[in-house]
Amino acid sequence: MKIGIGNDHVGIELKPIIKSYLEELGYEVIDFGAHSNERTDYPEYGKTVGEAVINNKVDLGILICGTGVGISIAANKVKGIRAVVCSDPYTAKLSREHNNTNVLAFGSRVIGSELAKMIVREWLEAEFEGGRHQNRINSIADIEQEYIC
Repeated sequence: MKIGIGNDHVGIELKPIIKSYLEELGYEVIDFGAHSNERTDYPEYGKTVGEAVINNKVDLGILICGTGVGISIAANKVKGIRAVVCSDPYTAKLSREHNNTNVLAFGSRVIGSELAKMIVREWLEAEFEGGRHQNRINSIADIEQEYIC
């Protein structure tokens, strides 16, 4: 399975830790940047990873910025992306089981590397349950369709 990873300058220190952890777990990681701590704008990376997921260049995406919020909002602007910002493993797990999230975001100013690893592992190991949850995903897609210009 391929995981796309992206970050802004604030996520630059946490990204290699998560990237290495993903590789230890057996995932192929495609790094979409940023690659330095020079100031960058997170929307670029949210969009890039979101597009990679939708275009099947990667199976899932992981995004890191200061809080995870801005970069997840940017990713969610890509049609078909269901990005979630998580600061705990339980929310990460349920976001996959109930919401079929395809992008995970978190903040390097909010969580440390060990908690980030737990969140990543729970998110990747969880599986979408379908059933009543599929109806809700369909409703979200319907809302998305209403606002396509």
